[in-house]
Amino acid sequence: MKNRNIHKMVQCAILIAMSTVLSMLIIYELPLGGSVTVLSMLPVCLAGLLHGPKWGFGTAFIYSVIQLMLSKCFAWGLTPTVLVVCILFDYLVAFTLLGITGFFAGKGRVGMCVGIAAALVLRMVCHYITGVTIWESSMPETWNNVWAYSLAYNGTYMLPEMVFTMIGTVILSSVPQLWRMLKLDEKA
Repeated sequence: MKNRNIHKMVQCAILIAMSTVLSMLIIYELPLGGSVTVLSMLPVCLAGLLHGPKWGFGTAFIYSVIQLMLSKCFAWGLTPTVLVVCILFDYLVAFTLLGITGFFAGKGRVGMCVGIAAALVLRMVCHYITGVTIWESSMPETWNNVWAYSLAYNGTYMLPEMVFTMIGTVILSSVPQLWRMLKLDEKA
């Protein structure tokens, strides 16, 4: 049992490293934050899908701290209150919610896609909340509805991220040998 937990811990650390590197491979980036990356959510979501919610949330929380450290939010000159809300909802809570995929472990390909969709929708909700509360002043003058603007802005990068992550999961899970190797089957 102890070796199995060490194996899971090492695997989750590798998945965090993979997500971090993939988050730097940007397809496109929006001017006020947010980007579409090359499957950066997939490895973190895999931790939950492979090992359940405890490992999923733990892995996702560590990833959220790394994303916060790599962010530029401390250089934006935000007020202390806005900075705290940004840290919580744009980073710590938003990325930790990726661990919800753990509740869909062992639910098959459809369950994996539902879990990833749920995780990324919840992440988008966090960004949406900060969009309508603290980033309202950044809204272009051509928009007159902060609710619609936040939805459109965050949807432009979160929806492609969700689609790419789900496609990556379907492709990865369709290779049974690879999935068994990742799952750490008892027989292996």
